Amino acid sequence: MTARSMHETLFHRYAENPILTAEQWPYPVHTVFNAGATRLKDGTTLLLCRVEDRRGMSHLCAARSKNGHDGWVIDEKPTLAPDPENYPEELWGIEDPRITFVEELGKYVVAYTAFSKGGPGVALALTEDFRTFKRLGLVMQPDDKDAALLPRRIDGNFALIHRPMTDSGAHVWLSLSPDLTNWGQHKLILQARKGGWWDANKVGLSPPLIETPRGWLMIYHGVRHTASGSLYRLGLALFALENPERCLLRGDSWVFGPEATYERVGDVGNVAFPCGYTLEPDGDGINLYYGAADTSVALATGSVRELLAWLDAHPSAP
Repeated sequence: MTARSMHETLFHRYAENPILTAEQWPYPVHTVFNAGATRLKDGTTLLLCRVEDRRGMSHLCAARSKNGHDGWVIDEKPTLAPDPENYPEELWGIEDPRITFVEELGKYVVAYTAFSKGGPGVALALTEDFRTFKRLGLVMQPDDKDAALLPRRIDGNFALIHRPMTDSGAHVWLSLSPDLTNWGQHKLILQARKGGWWDANKVGLSPPLIETPRGWLMIYHGVRHTASGSLYRLGLALFALENPERCLLRGDSWVFGPEATYERVGDVGNVAFPCGYTLEPDGDGINLYYGAADTSVALATGSVRELLAWLDAHPSAP
């Protein structure tokens, strides 16, 4: 038995990875990665991909598939393009969308990074069909990113998970709002560790939180700075359902990281960065869509039940 095989495999790479690349796009682009994901009412999987052009600017473009694996139908032009004339915070592009369907609104809320001279900030847009969007503009000022909305209110307020940069490092915070416009009650919920940990100094939300009977399951990324650059890997944490600022469990080690060639070699090597997932009808099977080396979109599958069981078996101090 090799050392690698002694570790439990929680996410299984799709054999035909990567599932989306720039070569498949119907118009000229440089790279395609970091896709938000949702399953539409008709069962179609929609990925809202970050697409970088040859200027270095990013926009968002939708790809649809009946099975979530292949047969992708890609919009013929950008689905959501930067609008710097009306939203100057988007001057240098829009990036890394995360999608939440909010039943109360009957709409999908897309949280994305708006990039401009002030740095990256968090913006929101609402849509019913991923054809037309209503922008709410910047809701978290720079430097802030890695944001996603919870699908329902907490004590009467909408809840946003995000990752501001502070003097102490990059940590995960929760903020509340009565109307998606005015935000406050900011609270630190997951702090980057210090020292030699795999997630020391910089962590951030990966896909939106997964609601389970036991709590909100978070898949987050940790960044380890090495002599050859940054290494992005994934860890797990669990938060109380009605009090999501309270961390119940946090894993002690990473559970998924760049190993395949398409994850290790690309525009930014050694990066596995998911922004979206879908659940199977049984509520257990998870399809995790991730950016590979900031160059392509890949897929890994797992089980929510197994992720929770792993957390129980590998706890660290919250």
